[in-house]
Amino acid sequence: MSVSILDMSVSLDGYIADDDDYLGGDDGERLHTWADEAGASVQPSGPVRDFEAEWKAAGAVLAGRRTAELMDHWGGSHGGVPIFVPSHRPPPPAARWGYPLVTYVNDGIVSAMAQAKAAAGDRDVQVRGGLVAQQALEAGVLDEIQIHLIPVLLGRGRRLFDVLSSEIELEIVRVIDTPEATHVRYRVRR
Repeated sequence: MSVSILDMSVSLDGYIADDDDYLGGDDGERLHTWADEAGASVQPSGPVRDFEAEWKAAGAVLAGRRTAELMDHWGGSHGGVPIFVPSHRPPPPAARWGYPLVTYVNDGIVSAMAQAKAAAGDRDVQVRGGLVAQQALEAGVLDEIQIHLIPVLLGRGRRLFDVLSSEIELEIVRVIDTPEATHVRYRVRR
């Protein structure tokens, strides 16, 4: 059975991006430098290799509209798997006509997650975006959260879990500590 997993890099003070949607720091990528490992010419090793294998093993992606549009819908394919975007507005032209693996779902987060899980089969659904993650948590359709906690205090920006209507209990599944980040995976308790 498919599992839905939010996978996000977060500053120690809870931010996922600054107010202009940059990912922290002057170059806009501070929250993702932990995954760089000496540049693209070197094959990743250890935890970075394992996380990359998890991302590549996903069978579908559920992304918030803002995230999908900022990433130009990953060029219409997130590693060859379908992308589902819950939104009440019609998709932009590229997603409508040029990206056959991108589906905009207009009847809510529960339907979007059900469609993503059906498309994923027995593989995982990677969840991308803070707001869609909050909506999935509220609706009870997010199964796990993987946080890459970056040792930086950004002091401003967009928080991952800024507003939730109720307390949500999590169970720690694993913790991996590296010099660049602490990686914590949680299961959402129901």
